[in-house]
Amino acid sequence: MNSAKFFTLNVLLVFFLSCGGEKDPASFFGLQFEKGKKEYRPMDTIYPVIRNRKELPLDSLNFTLKGRELPAAGRGYVLDSEKLGVHDLTANFRSDGREITLSEEIKILAPEPPQLYTYTILNEFPHDMTSFTQGLEFHRDTLYESTGSGGGAKSYVRKVDFTTGEVYQQADLEEEYFGEGITILNNRLYQLTWQGKVGFVYDASTLERIDKFQYGKSKEGWGLCNDGNSLYKSDGTERIWLLDPQTLEEKEAIQIASNKSIFNKANELEFVDGKIYANVWQKESMMIIDANSGAIEGVVNLGGLREKVRQHPKLDVLNGIAYHPGRKSFFVTGKNWYTLFEITLHKKE
Repeated sequence: MNSAKFFTLNVLLVFFLSCGGEKDPASFFGLQFEKGKKEYRPMDTIYPVIRNRKELPLDSLNFTLKGRELPAAGRGYVLDSEKLGVHDLTANFRSDGREITLSEEIKILAPEPPQLYTYTILNEFPHDMTSFTQGLEFHRDTLYESTGSGGGAKSYVRKVDFTTGEVYQQADLEEEYFGEGITILNNRLYQLTWQGKVGFVYDASTLERIDKFQYGKSKEGWGLCNDGNSLYKSDGTERIWLLDPQTLEEKEAIQIASNKSIFNKANELEFVDGKIYANVWQKESMMIIDANSGAIEGVVNLGGLREKVRQHPKLDVLNGIAYHPGRKSFFVTGKNWYTLFEITLHKKE
């Protein structure tokens, strides 16, 4: 090859590379939505449009959401997905023999507004008013409680006689950890810490610590519950993470959503009959969340409970939910509350 040809090829190569973004076939296309709408409900028909700047050939078009192809419906596509939240809608097609993929975020909200619930108090029991309650859980007839730390006090997990408040056993956390939610599965007690990005595993019978685990993509440790197979972990965001109880790896996440917005304030958790009951952070209320879709199906107004507690300077917000299967009732308390309430829930008329 002579020097002139070599020079010409190099100039063309440099020019091609400098325009690489423009030569990328995907750069000639864009994904947009009819009337700019990007907020939907499950089973809505959507009408995405491929913007074709160069009028290039386009074939084999399909749309996927969370890896599943959406069924076509005339000019549109059906959002055949129960999972709520913000997700990538992906367009897949071919142009001039090349595979093209485009993605845009859409928001999928709950199909119905949440139902409103209120409560009836069945019983009131004594509760340690020095306990900065973060997690409650019944195992058989024993109440387990996890607390946060502050004011020089350590976090701990303990076993309690719920009728008297008597402490059976207690295991303290190291001073650097702020204890959070707990749950019990297969005689193992799992406990989160807030910002330590580590959780602990105990023998539920002895409270002997037997293991620990690191968080994955989740930001912090807030609430914890289980459905008999997986653990569910809230982290202060709109996500509730599903953890494998053996490896403690985060397998996937659901996103919490009402019919109007994505929600990010789920705190302490309890799992009952396919639903996650979640304290709303800093509020006297509780959400009832579908554990599969993330839909907020109910909101429980727990207002009035705090006023029934002995008032003192360190009295803090409502936090802590435990369901007693034998009694078919919920037990709730708060941070530095003197009282543990046994309640039932019912729809507001």
